[in-house]
Amino acid sequence: MFEPIMVGNLNLPFSHAIRCEGFLFVSGQASVDLQTGEIISGIFADEMRRSIQNLRYVIESSGACWKDIVKVGCYLRCESDLVEYNRIYKEFFTEPYPARTTITNCLPGTLLFEIDCIARLGDGNP
Repeated sequence: MFEPIMVGNLNLPFSHAIRCEGFLFVSGQASVDLQTGEIISGIFADEMRRSIQNLRYVIESSGACWKDIVKVGCYLRCESDLVEYNRIYKEFFTEPYPARTTITNCLPGTLLFEIDCIARLGDGNP
């Protein structure tokens, strides 16, 4: 059994997250206004931080905690942003780091960064 999680006005055919058998699967979060779905463009650092803040919002709205994240997927439009990406990543994640996959040169021109994750729901979480 699974439970879809919606935190705003998505207007796209997917859920922000799915709660299923002790895990939370969070869809890719980008630099968007979660209430309107509008893309908020900017420099790489701003888009990455906003995307991660959106991820945190979805996780917490789903009843999980930031420390419950076990796997992260990150997507960058430009390979040249990798150094800045790793620096900013450390602002949000600390050791022991979650498992991570990073893919570059894969986003449309409207986005510079996107992040998704899997979190393990702890005791007391649905």
